[in-house]
Amino acid sequence: MPELPEVGTVRRGLVPVLEGCMIARAETRRPDLRRPLPERFAERLAGARVNRLGRRSKYLLADLDTGETLVVHLGMSGRVLVSGAALGGFHHAHAAPGQHDHVLIETAAGVRITYNDPRRFGLMDLWPTDRIEAHPLLAGLGPEPLGNAFGPGPLAAGLAGRRMPVKAALLDQRVVAGLGNIYAAEALHRAGIAPWRPAGRIAAPRVAALAAAIRTVLAEAIDAGGSSLRDYRRTDGELGYFQHAFRVYDRAGQPCPAPGCGGSIRRTVQAGRSTFHCPRCQR
Repeated sequence: MPELPEVGTVRRGLVPVLEGCMIARAETRRPDLRRPLPERFAERLAGARVNRLGRRSKYLLADLDTGETLVVHLGMSGRVLVSGAALGGFHHAHAAPGQHDHVLIETAAGVRITYNDPRRFGLMDLWPTDRIEAHPLLAGLGPEPLGNAFGPGPLAAGLAGRRMPVKAALLDQRVVAGLGNIYAAEALHRAGIAPWRPAGRIAAPRVAALAAAIRTVLAEAIDAGGSSLRDYRRTDGELGYFQHAFRVYDRAGQPCPAPGCGGSIRRTVQAGRSTFHCPRCQR
């Protein structure tokens, strides 16, 4: 599932062609994704101007001048592709909609934004902008790890008293919004913390190191366009390439890249999820 860097990269690709633009028309090619699309969905989008394109956790948020916000979650295999615009010096023409192209949005400038989702685990919703934080999918989310509200103090508060492994705690969106399996593993390695260590028993200096590692790895991943392992693509159809910078994720059996470590990366399973770590330098 796309994590914060992938969703942030999609947002970055959409801003030049969608923010401040009017939606000329919208087309839904099926009535539902993971859940039914909102009533009169295409009609409510048509004629609206996108005032702002934002992100909250793993959700894209498009604030419309109609007073509603379009909420988009990519699910496991959702992609947002742009055509009819010059991207990186190349003009991407409109192709005929494919089997898994479920929602099409066209702007007054002639740009088409296509939502493609073979597994249909994504979703779209419309919600009043002035009550967006009360949306059932957004209410209760923790601090944004790249925002001012996140740091050693809030992270320590989120981990305090928890007996569960720190890796599992980091995947709780009430602790850190948008962090997923890949980047939790990468951040724990950079901070030198074992993924099974009880979340509430990590000393303050190590929590501070972990908070810094989370920020760093997410920022680097966004700069690299995210990580493409299976379905994820950027809005121009190209792959992200942060997967080439993984230190532990999906590197079982390979040497640990930490200077002077000499250990090897190991794969274990925690709560049904693959966890990659170095047993020598992560304690």
